[in-house]
Amino acid sequence: MKTVKVILREDVPKLGEAGEIVAVKPGYARNYLLPRDLAYEATEASIRRLEQERERAEQRSRRDYLEARRRASRLEEVSLTFHARAGEESKLFGSITPADIADRLKEQDLDFEVDRRLIDLDEPIKALGVHSVPIRLHAEVRPEIKVWVIKEE
Repeated sequence: MKTVKVILREDVPKLGEAGEIVAVKPGYARNYLLPRDLAYEATEASIRRLEQERERAEQRSRRDYLEARRRASRLEEVSLTFHARAGEESKLFGSITPADIADRLKEQDLDFEVDRRLIDLDEPIKALGVHSVPIRLHAEVRPEIKVWVIKEE
């Protein structure tokens, strides 16, 4: 049975994931995969290009990871203090949001900015005390900073 090799541009159910080289029947490639731009022909040049793209992606990923580790080591030293008005049972009047934390981080002597969307608070801080706040720098790097919320006198 004759087959042709194609490189998938997108994930195709029951066939493979984007970037994979798969062998399919010529009719399936010609009538379905190629016209819908789901794949392209696996020539020597395209396979070489795919390998180069994978290498570049790996290098970029490794560089991003190392940069995230560097930033994480700086962030783990950070401790933020907020003075807030609080009522009975240590409940705050208002709350401390990721935007507040991001603004306070800008005041620190960091050589980078932390976007508020990277601050991983499920809900705003509404109580006095010490809170560990995780920050998503990379899929594998999530340092935590200490946020102290002290009652305003």
